[in-house]
Amino acid sequence: MSTASSRSIEEVAAANGNGHRWYQLYWPRTNDVTLSILKRVKENGFTALVVTLDTMTIGWRPHDLERAYMPFGHGVGIQVGRSDPVFMARYGREPVHERPDFPYDSEEKDRLFLAGDEKTREAVFFGTEWLKECNSGLYRDWEDLKFLRENWQGPLVLKGIQNVLDAEKALEYGVDGIVVSNHGGRQVDGAIPSIYALENIMKSAKVKGAQASGKLTVLFDSGIRTGPDILKALALGAQAVLLGRPWVYGLIVGGEAGVEQVIRHTLGDLDTTLGLAGCKSLNDVQGKGDAVITKLDFIP
Repeated sequence: MSTASSRSIEEVAAANGNGHRWYQLYWPRTNDVTLSILKRVKENGFTALVVTLDTMTIGWRPHDLERAYMPFGHGVGIQVGRSDPVFMARYGREPVHERPDFPYDSEEKDRLFLAGDEKTREAVFFGTEWLKECNSGLYRDWEDLKFLRENWQGPLVLKGIQNVLDAEKALEYGVDGIVVSNHGGRQVDGAIPSIYALENIMKSAKVKGAQASGKLTVLFDSGIRTGPDILKALALGAQAVLLGRPWVYGLIVGGEAGVEQVIRHTLGDLDTTLGLAGCKSLNDVQGKGDAVITKLDFIP
C-alpha cells in the first residue's frame, strides 16, 4: 500500500484480511505525522516498510502539467492523510475515512471549486496541505534513516536505489532490502534504465555477499511488462520484481478480475519463457547473469 492512496490504512488492511501487507512510505516532512503513520501501519498488520527515496518532490511531468492533472490537489489520493488523527488535529478536525468520487473528473473538480462548492474547496485545501507534508521538497540524508530504524521494528526497504555506492551505504545503516528503481521513469527525464543500474549494483562484492548471507534482499522495479523482463532481472541478481502499471491497466478494464488476469498472463509468459530457454525453474536463472542473458549495446 502506498501513502498516495485513495483509501485509508485501516480500510486497506480490513480488505486484505490475512494477506501479506507492506507499506510504501512517502516520508512526511514532520516527525509527528511520520510516527502517527508508523503507529497505524503497525497496528494494522503491515510487516515491511518501503521508503520512497526519489519523490521528495514530484518530478517535472510535461503531460501532467499540460492537462493540469493533479488528483492530489483535488483531494484524491490523500486519504491516508485525511484519516490521520495527528495530521487532521492541526486543523482542528477529526480524521475521516472517505471514498473520493469515482471516476475522477479533473475539469469538473475545477468547475466546482471555482463555483465555490464547499466540499470541493475543503478537498483542495487538505490536498494542498498533504502535498506540502509528503512531497515537501525536504530531502533526507543517511543520518535521517536512524529515526525510521529506531521507530520501525520490521524489515526496512529503500526504494529508488540506482547506484552501487548507495546500495553499499544502505548496508551500513541497517537496511534490510533495496528496490532498484527509477520510479518507472516518472521522476528524472534521461535517468538510466533500472536494468542497467541493477547490473552495476550486482557487480558489488559487498552487495552480493550481503545478499548471499541473507542480510540484504535485492528487488527490482521499473519496466517490468513481460515474462522475459522478469527473467532478465532475476538473472542479473534480483530476488523478485515489482509489477507496476500493468495491473493498473487490468484494474481499469476489468476490476479485480482484470488484475488477476494480468498477473496470470505475466506468470504464464514467464513460465513459457523459462521453458523455451531450456530452464526447469527460476533456480536455473537467478543470479546466473552471463550464462543466461547477453547484453547488446546498440550504436546508432
